[in-house]
Amino acid sequence: MPPQRFDQAKPFVTLGLVLLAWILLPTAVKRMARVSFFELQAPFETTASYIRDLQTFWALKTRPKNELIEAGRDLAHLNASYEVRLQQDANLRAELVRLERVLQLPPTPGYRSEVARVVRRDFSSWWQQLTIRKGRNYGIVEGAPVIYAGGVVGRIREVYAYTSVVDLVSSPGVRIAAAVEGDTRPVSYQGGINPTFGPAFATVEYVPLDVFVTSATPRRLVTSGLGGVFPPNLTIGYLTRVEPSTDGLFKSGDVKLDAGLSDLSEVTVLVPEATAQRD
Repeated sequence: MPPQRFDQAKPFVTLGLVLLAWILLPTAVKRMARVSFFELQAPFETTASYIRDLQTFWALKTRPKNELIEAGRDLAHLNASYEVRLQQDANLRAELVRLERVLQLPPTPGYRSEVARVVRRDFSSWWQQLTIRKGRNYGIVEGAPVIYAGGVVGRIREVYAYTSVVDLVSSPGVRIAAAVEGDTRPVSYQGGINPTFGPAFATVEYVPLDVFVTSATPRRLVTSGLGGVFPPNLTIGYLTRVEPSTDGLFKSGDVKLDAGLSDLSEVTVLVPEATAQRD
């Protein structure tokens, strides 16, 4: 090969050798390198997140006092309504415990709520994920469900020392045992291959034939509680279309997800109480 052609091909030869070396590396070494890179990158992203929170704080400090007074009044109304709901929740929990004792049922698994700020959002056609500002330092475990005020966010995929990665409910790798609101029969939910800047959607399978849905009359899709990951009756999205599947035994369809999933700044991780006690 002439020297000039060799000089032109040298970058491609170097890249090929690097890729070959990476392929031949043991899996344990690759995983260690990936984790080390993520742990090295995490402090910078976390620091940037704290700086953004500080900027938001000082921006709110410049608001007029009248706006703060109105916000305080609205917050007081919300706190009052939440106090009533907490009392109702305590009564329902006490009744559940009584029924479990009477019927000799195993206790319902409990969760510890861990609120975490969102550090980074990664959206593409193949994965949709969030990075949150808590990890093993707060007892977060892989597979833990993540929720927000609107329902299901996703589940923890990876846990590091001070951060965790959340697979969004819109990600193709997320599957959930779900149910149509008002119907106890389980269906299979799976995230879809979503456009980077478009609205998120998902698919559902094994819908009973007697379930009818139109775009004008969507039905809420909730978690069924099966599988032991997500508590029951959490909102996943809204079933907007169903049609008979190829086998004719069930229906399949589309699920519209909340557009606010891409704008979340804070989420809640449900850490199983048994895990929390071990940690």
